[in-house]
This record gives sequence, C-alpha cells and structure tokens, in this order.
Amino acid sequence: MKTFLREFWLFGIKQASASIFGGYLLFLILLTKFWYPFESLYRNDFLFLAALGFQLALLALQLESPREAAVILIFHAVATAMEVFKTSDAIGAWQYPGEFRIGIGNVPLFAGFMYSAVGSYIARVWRIFDFRFSNYPPKAATYVLVALIYGNFFTHHFIFDLRNGLLLGAALCFGRSAIFYRIDRAYRYMPVLLGCFLGSFFVWIAENVSTFSNIWIYPNQTDGWQMVPFGKLVAWFLLMMLSFVLVTLVNQPRPLDCPTDSLSHKTAARPDSAVSAGETREPRLAAWLLGRVESIPQGSPDRVDSEDFRAA
Repeated sequence: MKTFLREFWLFGIKQASASIFGGYLLFLILLTKFWYPFESLYRNDFLFLAALGFQLALLALQLESPREAAVILIFHAVATAMEVFKTSDAIGAWQYPGEFRIGIGNVPLFAGFMYSAVGSYIARVWRIFDFRFSNYPPKAATYVLVALIYGNFFTHHFIFDLRNGLLLGAALCFGRSAIFYRIDRAYRYMPVLLGCFLGSFFVWIAENVSTFSNIWIYPNQTDGWQMVPFGKLVAWFLLMMLSFVLVTLVNQPRPLDCPTDSLSHKTAARPDSAVSAGETREPRLAAWLLGRVESIPQGSPDRVDSEDFRAA
C-alpha cells in the first residue's frame, strides 16, 4: 500500500508537470471569461501574448527543452493551417466569436497554441516518464497513417469521410504497441491506443471548457452553450494519433533495452550538482514534495529487467 500511494502521488505530480502549458491556458481561458480588465486589448490577443510569454519563461527557466519548443512550433503551424480552412466562410465548421488583431483569416493566432498544448504535453510526458516502446510499427507506416488523418480533416468536406478506415488503420498499425513508462524505479506499461484514447478524452473535456468560455463555438452553440457531443471523441482520437507521431519527429521512439546514456535527446535541466544529467527538474520537485529526494534514482536504469514490467 505504501508503494502504491507513493507512486500514485508521484504519478500525479509528474502528470501535472507535463500538463503545465495546457493547464495554464485553461486557467487563463476560464479566468478571462469571468474577469477581463484590459479594454484596449482584445481577449484573444491577450491570450496569444500570455501563451507566448509563458513559453519563453519556460525556456528561460530551463523547464522546457529546445526540442519541446520545436514540437510546439510544429503543432502551431500544422494547426493554424487547418484552423484557417475549417473556419473559412465556405466551410464554417466552427467560429471564434471574439475580436482580435493578431490572427490569420478568421483565426486568432492563439488558437494554434491550444493544439500546441497537446504536443507540449506529449513531448514533456515522454521525457518525464522516460518512455520506451515495444512492437513500435515502422515509422514509414505511421507517417502514411497520420498524413491520411490530416488530409481527411480537409477532404471529408468534399468527398467521403475516411475516419472509420483511419480508425482501423490506427488499430492495425499500433494494435500491438505498448508504452513503458517509469514513475519511480519500476516500469509500467499501457497500450499505445489506450494512451491516445485517454488523451483524447481529456482534450474533449478541455474543449468543453473552451466552448463554455466562448473561445470558439460550433454552429449548434450559437444560441447558447451545450456540451460537445461524445462523437467528437473520434476526431480527437485521430488528432491524438497525429500528435503522437508528430512528436516522434523530435523524440526518437526507443526500445526497452536501450540504455539511457545512449539517448540522443538532452533534458531541460543543466547537468550540475543539483540536477544530474539523467534527471529533470520536475522529478526532483516531485521527490521534494514526497520528502525523499534520496529515493529518486540519479538516472534511468541501464537496462529493463522483465520482473520490472508491471501493468498500469
């Protein structure tokens, strides 16, 4: 029981650290719905500047690595292109009712950061939990899959919708794949598809918060807010698959037997006496909250023994 409670607490602290950017955005979205004092600055422009400033602060404080910042930039570009199309007068899939000056077409540039928060979470949780994989599919297959997913977000307005086939493709591609993640010392695992579904569920919750806060609205919400249908989870699941594969462009999927010292990526922390090369600042903070700094290993294990695999 003691081990379970310890890992449960540490898991929550690490997840909160990985979600720091998305949590910050949701906090601002809710806060500015009920209280916004800047009459000379549009709300959407304020949210964009606040998100940009927060990202710069994370980099300056070395709580985010340049690789993770690159993920956010990639997501912002990919998402903004889709948003411009989806909110165009000809498509009108959703709309941003608030005014703005910093934007493209009908889209405030802040919108791209909401997608970037998903990429930021995946990149950060990958590092903090030291992700390893089993039965990871060929990269070429994953790239083809997500290219079709991204294309379908555009083409389904003109031709038939491929989402059912894409769900089948995701199952065939990642059906045998598992993510191994380290909470403290031992590795635990879950199927990749389950992880993406859980991620899409929390994004759906965040979407309900955002539409309730009038950041964007769907056509059926113009006369008053109502909950986003559960069917939207399918689109978010496919977007989560796209997000996951995009992160692999900067984070190499590593097998279980890959030593930590051979990883090519750098952590966001400096390799000084306070934080060693194998750690990040977030796990050290979690250890401090537990009151047992000495129990956090100074790096990941050089190998993963079969007895350390435990189901999540």
